[in-house]
This record gives sequence, C-alpha cells and structure tokens, in this order.
Amino acid sequence: MFSASQSSKAQFLDKARQAREERRELKERERAAVQIQALVRRFLCRCHLQKEIRREVEDFFGTAEPGASKRSALSVFRIARKLLFVFNHKEDKERFEKLCRCILNSMDVENEPKVWYVSLALSKDLTLLWIKQIKDILWFCCEFLKQLKPDILQDSRLVNLHLTMLVTFTDTSTWKILRGKGETLRPAMNHICANIMGHLNQKGFYSVLQILLTNGLARSRPSLSKGSLTAIFSLALRPVVAAQFSDNLLRSFLIHVMSVPAIMTHLATLTPERLAVIESHDLFRKFIIFLSREAQCRDVCVCLEGSHTLCLLGNLVYLGSLNDKVLEDETAHFVGVLIHMLSYCQKYVSQKKSNLTHWHPVLGWFSQTVDYGLNESMPLLTKQLQHLWGVHMIRILFSDVLSKKLLENQEIAQLPTQPVSPQNSLPMKNLFKRAFQKSASVRNILKPVGGKRVDSAEVQKVCSICVLYQTTLTTLTQIRLQILTGLTYLDDLLPKLWAFICELGPQGGLKLFLECLNNDTEESKRLLAMLMLFCDCSRHLITILDDIEVYEEQISFKLEELVTISSFLNSFVFKMIWDGIVENARGETLELFHSVHGWLMVLYERDCRRRFAPEDHWLRKDLKPSVLFQELDKDKKRAQLLLQYIPHVIPHKNRVLLFRNMVTKEKEKLGLVETSSASPHVTHITIRRSRMLEDGYEQLRQLSQNAMKGVIRVKFVNDLGVDEAGIDQDGVFKEFLEEIIKKVFDPALNLFKTTSGDERLYPSPTSYIHENYLQLFEFVGKMLGKAVYEGIVVDVPFASFFLSQLLGHHHSVFYSSVDELPSLDSEFYKNLTSIKRYDGDISDLGLTLSYDEDVMGQLVCHELVPGGKTIPVTNENKISYIHLMAHFRMHTQIKSQTAALISGFRSIIKPEWIRMFSAPELQRLISGDNAEIDLEDLKKHTVYYGGFHGSHRVIIWLWDILANDFSPEERAMFLKDTGDTLGSVLRGFFTIRKKEPGGRLPTSSTCFNLLKLPNYSKKSILREKLRYAISMNTGFELS
Repeated sequence: MFSASQSSKAQFLDKARQAREERRELKERERAAVQIQALVRRFLCRCHLQKEIRREVEDFFGTAEPGASKRSALSVFRIARKLLFVFNHKEDKERFEKLCRCILNSMDVENEPKVWYVSLALSKDLTLLWIKQIKDILWFCCEFLKQLKPDILQDSRLVNLHLTMLVTFTDTSTWKILRGKGETLRPAMNHICANIMGHLNQKGFYSVLQILLTNGLARSRPSLSKGSLTAIFSLALRPVVAAQFSDNLLRSFLIHVMSVPAIMTHLATLTPERLAVIESHDLFRKFIIFLSREAQCRDVCVCLEGSHTLCLLGNLVYLGSLNDKVLEDETAHFVGVLIHMLSYCQKYVSQKKSNLTHWHPVLGWFSQTVDYGLNESMPLLTKQLQHLWGVHMIRILFSDVLSKKLLENQEIAQLPTQPVSPQNSLPMKNLFKRAFQKSASVRNILKPVGGKRVDSAEVQKVCSICVLYQTTLTTLTQIRLQILTGLTYLDDLLPKLWAFICELGPQGGLKLFLECLNNDTEESKRLLAMLMLFCDCSRHLITILDDIEVYEEQISFKLEELVTISSFLNSFVFKMIWDGIVENARGETLELFHSVHGWLMVLYERDCRRRFAPEDHWLRKDLKPSVLFQELDKDKKRAQLLLQYIPHVIPHKNRVLLFRNMVTKEKEKLGLVETSSASPHVTHITIRRSRMLEDGYEQLRQLSQNAMKGVIRVKFVNDLGVDEAGIDQDGVFKEFLEEIIKKVFDPALNLFKTTSGDERLYPSPTSYIHENYLQLFEFVGKMLGKAVYEGIVVDVPFASFFLSQLLGHHHSVFYSSVDELPSLDSEFYKNLTSIKRYDGDISDLGLTLSYDEDVMGQLVCHELVPGGKTIPVTNENKISYIHLMAHFRMHTQIKSQTAALISGFRSIIKPEWIRMFSAPELQRLISGDNAEIDLEDLKKHTVYYGGFHGSHRVIIWLWDILANDFSPEERAMFLKDTGDTLGSVLRGFFTIRKKEPGGRLPTSSTCFNLLKLPNYSKKSILREKLRYAISMNTGFELS
C-alpha cells in the first residue's frame, strides 16, 4: 500500500519536470528564431545596401557625359566614402581601379580647383576625413601591390596604376593646387604628405615594396619596367630623405630594399639616374657608417636570413665598386662591415648534408632555411660579388701592399702600363705576355728581413683586408675557385704580399708567426689570416700554372723566391707538428695548418717532378732519424703526424729502412717469420718455364692475402718436363717473380704500353682485348706488391703519372692532370698548352669537347663531357678543355685497369706505408737506384771462402773485368744474377767461394748471395765464361 503511493508520487514529479523542460525548450526555440530572423534581416538589409551602393558606384563611374572626367572632388570623395564603407578586395577590385583612375584624372585637369581631389585637404570640415580616406585608399593600393605579379601583362598595368597613386599622394611636387599663389600652402601640404607617409610606414610600407621588388627582380630577367622601378625606388627613398637619414629609416631601407637580389645592378641597367640620386645623397657612405656599428650590423643580419644577408652584401659591394672615393675614405669601415656579414653567414655554412641543412648555390650546405625563389637571381648576385675580387677593388683595398717597389732598376719600374678597361680587365691572351715581360725585369729576391711593427696602422689595415678575403673564401664555398682566380690575377700582388710578410716583426717571417700560434689574441689571428690567404692564393696560382710559366717565364714568383718560401713553409709546418700544436688543433688553427701544408706539398711535388730547389733542401738537419724512430716505436702522436704530413724531412734511405721495418713487424705479427717455437706456413707451387705466366696466374691468384704475403716456394719444370735442380731459399722465387714481371710488363703482351720518348710503362687503354683483363691487372698488382714487400727490385720503369695514381695523389684537391701530362706524351702536352696560349679565336680551330682516337684501325670518338662532340671549344672553355683532355688520357681511359692493379698492390702493401715516398722515390723502391754500381763498396762487403782471398789472381781478375771490361748494363746483370739486390746490400754481405773443376761455368746460389767461381787459368777465359753465364736466359746455372 505504502509503496504504491510512493510510486505514483514519483511519476507525478517526473511529469512535472518534463513539462518544465518542454516549456524551456519552446522559449529557447522562439528566442533563437527571433535572433535568426534578425540576423537574416540584417544580412539581407546589408546585402541590399551594399548592392545599392555598388550600383551607385557603377552608375557614377559608368556615366558617359562629356563632362564626366571633370567630376567635382566632393562627389568623388563621397562616392569613395561609400565604396570604402562596403569595400571587399575580391568583389570591388575593378571599382577600386576606376576610383584610382578617377582620382588621378582629377589631379591632371588644368585650372579646375574644385575638380582636384587634393583640394578637399583645404576644406575645414573635410580635411581630417579626407586625410583618413587617402590613407585608406593608399594602403589598399599597397595591399593590391603585394598580390600582383609584374611578369603578367594585366598585373603590370595595375602595378603602374597603384604606384602612380602612391607617388602622387606622398609628395606635393605634382599638385597643381600649389602653383602660383598656392605656393604658400606647400609647408602645410608637405606636412600632410609626411603624415600619410608615416601612416604607411607604420602599416608595413617597406615590406610591400620588398615583396614587389622581389617578385619583379628576383629572376634572370627583370619583369619590372623602367618606370615601375624608378617609382618604387623613389617611394622607398622618400621617408629616408624626409627623416634626414635617421638610423631607424636607414635600417628599414637596408633590410627591405637593399636586400633585394641585385637591385643595384638592375638600377644601373634600367634606370641609372637612380644611382646618381644615391650618389648625390652619399647613401653608400651612410650605409657603411650605419653598419660599422657592430650592434646595428648584427641587428640587420639577424632580421635577414642567410640568402638575403648575402644579397645585401652583393649590393653593397656593387655600390663600392662605383664609389672609389668613398671606398678609399672608408676602407676600414667597409672591410669591417663585410667581415661581420660574411661571418654571420659563415655560422650557418655546413660541411655536409644533413636533415637540418639546405642547399645554397653560393654558400653550399646551409643550416638556415633557404629562399629557393632567389635561386634564379644567384648568377646576378655572383656577378656583383665578383667585384670584391676584381682587379679594380683589389687595387684600391691592397693599395698599401701594391705600392711597394720590387724592381731594382727604376727605369724598368717607370715603363708605361696599359690602363685596365672593363673590356680587357681579364684578358687571358695578354696574361702570359705581360707576365713574361715582368719576370724579365730585375728585382730583389724576397727574403725575411723584419723591421715593421705589427701594431702599426698599415699592418692592421692589410691584416683586416686579408681577414676579409679569407672569410670570403671559407663562406662562399661554391665559388671559392673564382675568388682565388681573381685574387691571383694581378701578377705582383702575391710577391708583394710575401715582401710585406717578410718585413713583419723584429726578425721577419717564421719567428713572428710561430709566436702567433701560441698567442690566442685577435692580433695574432689576423696575422695568421694574412699568412693563410697568401698560402691559399699562391697554392692556387702554382697549381694552374704549367712548367713553362713556373720555370721559364717565372710568373709572379722567381724560382729563388720559391726556394725561400718553401724553406719557410717547411720549417713552419715542422714546428707546428713537432711542437705539438697540430695534435690539439681545432677550427682556425687546423685550417691554417692545412692551408700552409697544402701550399708546401704543391711546391714539393712540383720540385719532385722538376727540380728548382737545391739538394737536401727539404730535409730537417735538426731532426735525427733515430729520435723519430724511437718516438714511432712509442706511438708518439707527433712522430706519426710528421710521417703522415711531411715525411720528406727525413732522408730517403731512412724512410726505406722504416718501410722495411714496418714490413718486418707485420710479418712477425702474421707469423710469417721463422722462430724457435714455430715455422711459417709455406705455399708450394710448380711452374713450367714454357708457361710461366699462365701457371703463376692460375696458382697464385686464388691465394689468400696472408698466404700471398707469406713464404712461397717455387719448383721449376724445364721444357722436357724434368724438375730443375736447386733448393728454393727465396732465390728461385725471386727469379720466378722477376721473370713473370718481365713478361706481364712486356708491351708486346698489350697489358701495358710505353710512353713516347722515355718509354715508361702505364696500363694499355686497349688491354680489354684480353679475357679477364681486370683479374690479370689485379694479379700484376699483387706480384708488384709482393716484390716490394720482399725487397726484390724489379726493372719496371713506370710513367710518373701512373706512380702518382699508385700513391693516390690523383684524389688530392691540389692534383692537376695537366702537370703530369708530359710524363705520358710530351708532344701532346705541347699541343694542349699551345691552345692555352692561342691569341686568336679558338673556335676557328673547329675543336669540340671530344677526343678522336685510332683504336685498332677504327676511329673512335670519346666525349669528354655528355654531348661533348657537339660542344665547340671556345676561348671561355679552353682551359676546361685542356684539363678534361689531360684527365681523359691519364685517368678515364685506363680507370678500370688502374683501379684493379692498385687493388692488387694494396692487398700486399698498405697505402700508408708508401705515402712517405714521392713518385720518383716509389720508383726507386720498386726498381732500385739507377746510380753506377760502387765496386769499391762491394769489395769491402765481400767474404771469400774455399781458398780465395782478396789478393788471389782470379779475384784480382774478377774485379778488373767488372771495373774495366764490363759495361754498366753487364755489371747490373752480374749483380742481378748473383742475387745482390737492395735487400742484400741492406743486410751487408756478398760471398765468393772457390769451385772445382776450373773448366766449368760460374754458378750462383741466389738465396745466399753466393757466387761459386772456378779457379780459371787465364783472365780471358774468366771474362768469356762470365759473359756467357750472364747472357743466358737462366742466368748463372743454379747450384
């Protein structure tokens, strides 16, 4: 009963709650309906009003009455107010254009004050409203300018319209109302214009101009017309001039206008009058002085990302090239500004690609975002930057250095020089003639003398300029070669810079710079930057000069100066390594080391190819080889670095001993040396004399690397199939190795060819006719490596360029194919260098970037670049053609053969072992010295057995025959067949033993450097038997 009552009460309350909810929802719907109706009515009303206003505007501008062009200013003002009230960018674009044209037309009417739109500014009631309206109209013009593309014809017309509006109402010069009596109103009107300009600046006027300029100019061909560009630049300059070049507006001008790619170049091309305006306001000086304040320069750089900072730099450099007077007056400020801006960019220049880097065509990998829209304008920017290392600016900046006199004969110094004109500023054909005339003059050989204070203004100025160019080289990574070429164009800059370096400090040169290494001061860094720039430029110059220019014409440097410079560099690098500076070097110090070392090695390698330095010039007398070897045994870092970077400071014979020591250590490590507890594994092979190459190839090519380095015993089988007598204790293997190398390097086999002239060997380009030719070359490399590994000298004279490849020099950034070309074909080299010196138009010769070659009776055309046979050789690309041709002949043609041989060679000989030798020294390591055999020394190291002694008649006859009757070739064959190689000389013995009976031929045991000599009765018989024995193919018969 009770529960039923409770249930009915709950139902009643629930119904009441639902009723309340329904009433509330109903009220909410009614309220929403009223609100929606109000909004719809308002929207419809607004649409109706807008439609009415737009129709009224259309009617206003659509009237075709004769006096329609002379509508009153007031009517235009009213219709403008209505249009601005409902203005929508998309819908009212055309109406706004009509309004602008109407306003501009009103300003052109003569003697109709009521028609002039600007006349409303004089109305007391309308002045403020008019100013508000013109500000709005002009800002809408700016909004449209941001969206327009000047390269589209229709848009370009609208650009002109909106620019005309801005030009007309930001300056009173065209206002007819101010003519005559109205002149008194000009100050007030100027004030109104300044007010309008200030409003636009506040809204972002310079950003609008920047977008418009970038859209129109950041391309290979500008799309802005002369009129448009003139208008934009005038508009940009007005606030700056009006504010009397205040810092705030100079900053805006630099950030938004001067950072537009190559804008100064476009001004010079399209509207040079604007450059005259810049000059009349002395703007370049004002820019430089403003940016010379570090905080302001940093602020500008931070506002611009890397690409735009570089664009600003390019425009400043271009302006500098046009303003000699300002550049001379403000050199310090100009250089400082450029250093700061380049340093800012350099912070973001990266050494390699990563997920955080972007590619920039001038800066390389860049860790800031890059505006790829600017890429099209990069060639123009590069042209602007080229002025920095152009002859004209270098003469101005380095005036203190270039004013030095290097000539002793003052008459020569006063020879008339041809003025440099823009047309012949880089005349390639005159470079060599001019250089030859200069080198013929007499001058002091430049040596360190000292005497100039490093804190003097002159030295500080030159240091700053050197820092600028060094920073340019490390920042503009993609045009580094262009910069170096520009800096080395003036023949006298580098020798005069060297003369300047020689005068620094109390003693001059080396001591000062070594002290700078230990001082982490700003002054020291600037001095080292000077040395670094000198090294980078000099290295580049010597790399691009051929032997005639270096040794005969002596362009820039005399040979005696190269000797002095190389001595300085050698000492400097040695001290950096030996004093432990390189071990912990980072950043700038490491860059300096690589710069100085690079220049040193270019000179050393040039000297190795053709001597200019005296004997023992490169050795360090204060470095004892024994001390170095002790430090190497202790794994001292400085000793390892010295061996890695400048092994030439150690005498050659000591490096050979060091090499043999390295080989011995490896043999011990691999267990290839006989010990009391173990014997090395021995590989036995059987070789038929008639098929020596085939048998050797088949049996040895499958051996592992360690087995090839280990002991190999050879058993010869003669033509009758009978085993030859003899026990192989390395001597038989040595004979096998010599014979097999003799066969594979025989040009008749066509694995190798000989150079024209000195007949030196290199891989044959047509060796591919052999089956498995690459495996053959790898086998040859292993055999050659085995010979060097075992200290067996083989008579294989290689071409110098091939030895360089064996050493890996061709991978160096300083390597020049042209320098090595004479070692392949001296005649071909002369022909190529004659192209370099050709005075006329090279295209007249009908050459293309290809090489025609007779290959086994067929003419084959090799393209040096893709499509090369259709690309003519011109004066612009002839240097590239020469390098491509040299590279093709010495590398591309034999690339696979060389790679296979080097692979085989390096499987036996580690690359780091032979890096301590130059190309000629490697040849000596392979083939021994070509020097005359020292018989007296050989006598001292000879041991006699079996009844022979030094005074025995047969022994006296032997030495006499070797000294007086044998030719040098016969003496060499005698020692070869008795086994007296470089290895035995190093071990220090040669043995002669008496043998019976006396009528037989002499025999030898090559394993033990032993000659078994019968006791002949006559000297003539001894001579005859010796000659017969060494002339036989098998040499002395083995015993």
